[in-house]
Amino acid sequence: MISCMKSTCVSQAMNRSYKNITQAHVTIFLRLCETCQQQKSGCRKGVVVKPMVFSAFNSRGQVDLIDMQTQPDGKFKFILNYQDHLTKYVTLRVLTCKRAEAVAAKLLEIFLTFGVPVVLQSDNGREFVNSIIEELKEYWPELHIVHGKPRHSQSQGSVERANGDVEKMIFTWMSDNETTEWSIGLLFVQFMKNRSYHSGIKRSPYEAMFGQPAKVGLEHLSFTSCRVKAHSN
Repeated sequence: MISCMKSTCVSQAMNRSYKNITQAHVTIFLRLCETCQQQKSGCRKGVVVKPMVFSAFNSRGQVDLIDMQTQPDGKFKFILNYQDHLTKYVTLRVLTCKRAEAVAAKLLEIFLTFGVPVVLQSDNGREFVNSIIEELKEYWPELHIVHGKPRHSQSQGSVERANGDVEKMIFTWMSDNETTEWSIGLLFVQFMKNRSYHSGIKRSPYEAMFGQPAKVGLEHLSFTSCRVKAHSN
């Protein structure tokens, strides 16, 4: 209720100075704003669950599917969301279906870029993950993944919250660009999500993954050395 009131107040205040700022834009801004995240109140009350602690990248990977069947983009009807548990870095891929072989093929692309997690976890259940692993081993016989059973249903909450962020960002991107072809904007959304501040790790997932903030635009490039080198030649 409080967050809704805050979002409404911000929206009303912005409408007095700006035009075409939708409620969706305000909600995403509040969700991804670094200052807003840092000023969040204390922990929510609820069931206390012993955290699953992993100290290395690729210790545990979480995979989940976002259902876009209500607004398909041609043959694309699902989005695969793969998240590294430690860095919260998300990788998004389009899917035409949610069969294990299709999911496995997209995960193979990710694993051959970032490496293979020790534990692969999915909220879709053990049978679903086991079938994915079997499909992956068809492509990669030496692959070794241990299916991770979560201690509590809340342990998959991180990737599920990321799903909500991704969905909102996709619909906002489509609205801004006046298109329904969300598959085109998916990588832009992935980059935006990963460069946004994450309150759980006190930095952006991009920075947690690569050790430096994401660079956007030519202003982040240093041309001084290039000019000196060019003049010396």
